[in-house]
Amino acid sequence: MTSPIDSIVANANSQTAITTSASSVTKKDNTTLDKDSFLKLLVAQLKYQDPSKPMDSSAFMAQTAQFTQVEKLQELATNQQNVLDAQLMVGASNMIGRQVSYTGLDGKEAVGVVTSTTLGSSPTLTVGANTDVPLSSVKQVSSITTAGK
Repeated sequence: MTSPIDSIVANANSQTAITTSASSVTKKDNTTLDKDSFLKLLVAQLKYQDPSKPMDSSAFMAQTAQFTQVEKLQELATNQQNVLDAQLMVGASNMIGRQVSYTGLDGKEAVGVVTSTTLGSSPTLTVGANTDVPLSSVKQVSSITTAGK
């Protein structure tokens, strides 16, 4: 006989298989249990425990600590992504007025002066009058050289 906890884990695993087979539709990775699944498991344990053999309080505290740890790790990953995005935006804005070498959409290397930037999670540079270049395509950055200096 399967326990309710086993059925929750089996359900999570079957959802992983469905997501894996439909990976072209969704990019969500369900190979590990997320915090919602973890909380469902914990509630199921409490709901279906044997009243004559209650859950060990130290095991309950350990599971609660693990749940808190999962939440904090997710917050940390989000904050780290925000810092990376901010660094990319600062880097892109510092390139205004500089000459950049980049790979164009046609695959050929081109050179131009950055006139403006569009900030966001993936900044783009405007080179010249109207050429948008993703920051990731930039190969080299240099100061503008002027003749006679």
